[in-house]
Amino acid sequence: MKKLIALVLAISLFNCKNETKQTAKVIQETVKNSMAKISKKIYPDNVSNVFKAHGTLETWNSFKSLSFTINKPKNYELTITDLKNRYSYIETNTFKLGYNGTDVWLQENKGFTYDGNPNFYYNLMFYFYAMPFVLGDSGITYQNVDALQYEGKSYPGIKISYENNIGESPEDEYILYYDTDTNKMIWLAYTVTYFTKEKSKEWHFIRYTDWQNVNGLLLPKTLSWYKANGFKIGEKRNDLEFIDIKLSKEKMESSIFKKPLK
Repeated sequence: MKKLIALVLAISLFNCKNETKQTAKVIQETVKNSMAKISKKIYPDNVSNVFKAHGTLETWNSFKSLSFTINKPKNYELTITDLKNRYSYIETNTFKLGYNGTDVWLQENKGFTYDGNPNFYYNLMFYFYAMPFVLGDSGITYQNVDALQYEGKSYPGIKISYENNIGESPEDEYILYYDTDTNKMIWLAYTVTYFTKEKSKEWHFIRYTDWQNVNGLLLPKTLSWYKANGFKIGEKRNDLEFIDIKLSKEKMESSIFKKPLK
């Protein structure tokens, strides 16, 4: 009789342990799924449609690093970016510049003096190049604004603003203009505050018309800057061509983003 009672107790304890494990597993899965839902940002339909037209935000988020070279007549400019933490490395034939997660650093070649602002420039061209996907970052709010009129066509606008303490210059603003026929991005209007902590009323314009398919994503091949009077587009100022585009799902070594030894 005692053996039977002991056997029943053992079976009961075993079942309880199994139920506890199963319950814990269910709780873990529930928490995991809930966190996934919470972390998944819901975008306005027009923003989501632009992402889809360029290859989807999910595809963009599957990559861990991006590199490109700006083709210049007398210089080259290589940029490497860790897409997950936005570490940056820029190399030209006159200087190197980077961001290692803590500091922005600059190394000038002998006889050359860099006259820009490293804190302003270290992620500038990456940000312009990685449109529209960088507009899926956290801390961004979206607002529909008046369409841009250019050469008889109307391009709806989505204004991008940043929450306080997001990025180096949260006062900077952007407007993405897209083609209603294709949902592709066509224009970017942007302001530059240069860390003044005050909103700017001067808008600059970049035209995105030349795209290239890189690993399933439409990324710019050429960016064209235009003169503008307010929101009236004038003549073209200059073009920048981007070559040697590489997207990778492999994480870059952190040493790449450290200031090199002289």
